[in-house]
Amino acid sequence: MNEPQEIAGVPGPTGVGPRELGVNTWVWASPLTTQILKDLAVRAWGFGFGLLELPVERAGDWDPDTAAEVLADSGMGARIVGAMGPGRDLIDPRFRANTQDYLRHCVDVAHTVGSPTVAGPFTAATGRVWRMDAADRRVVIDTLREALRPVADYAAERAVALAVEPLNRYETSIINTVEQGLDALGPLLGSGLGLALDSYHLNIEERSSAAAIRAAGDHCLVVQVCGNDRGPVGGDRTEGDRRFWSGFLDALDDIGYGGPLTLESFTADNDTIAVAASIWRPLAISQDELARASADFLTEMQRGRMRDASPAESPEDSARTENPAHIDSPAKEQP
Repeated sequence: MNEPQEIAGVPGPTGVGPRELGVNTWVWASPLTTQILKDLAVRAWGFGFGLLELPVERAGDWDPDTAAEVLADSGMGARIVGAMGPGRDLIDPRFRANTQDYLRHCVDVAHTVGSPTVAGPFTAATGRVWRMDAADRRVVIDTLREALRPVADYAAERAVALAVEPLNRYETSIINTVEQGLDALGPLLGSGLGLALDSYHLNIEERSSAAAIRAAGDHCLVVQVCGNDRGPVGGDRTEGDRRFWSGFLDALDDIGYGGPLTLESFTADNDTIAVAASIWRPLAISQDELARASADFLTEMQRGRMRDASPAESPEDSARTENPAHIDSPAKEQP
């Protein structure tokens, strides 16, 4: 198996080192189960990922205590994401209390597996869209703040933060852009609440993904990545694609974001998730190839940036940077 794709000990262009790579288990399966998690931990580690992003679709789908043991044995970290499917909604009073309870459960799971964040579009049910005038929007934002406040406090007390994700206009009417997120969540932003930025939604809604990242600043707690078609990161390998990702990483450096880059894509083999994520065709030759290609591209990009930012190297130093196994850091054994 390959070493996880990281370049330990090499500083980033502005002091932020190369970021760990993560992958969401939705790339392969939905819903996640404990046995699937065990299998995917080994597979993802072999592709070069250092952590798994674990969806909590329903309480009880997988066991957090077992997950924590499996990931520790594999030398992998964890991040938690929530899903705002039908019946989960912080705006609709019929579903608000149950949704708050669900988010508290996600926080408890995060605490158990050692995830500092719970990310997701924690507003209304994903896919529920409607027109709002300025007055309507004020009411919705006030409602959202009041619904999130006790959950954010609950998270902060457990050293976990909710990371609210702006979604594209086809999936929500409430928070589509970073600017809207900062405006809507402003009074709550802090130790218990921040933003999760997904390159897919940024590409649809923002004039400049890099400018949006810089606007989010230290409120950016989670970064999810994929190709602009939800396929592999860097899928077309064109010069324009490389420029985009170089600018994306530059912006993360500028805000001091040192967290992971987590691949979020979806399998088309599950009817529920395919419909929810509008995955109507294969996005790669296989889901394994989608994951592998993304890890390879991001690793190559980060290595190139480190070389460009470093002083002139001796041939020996260059060889050490090219081969992570030669870097002076503890080697991670095969799980």
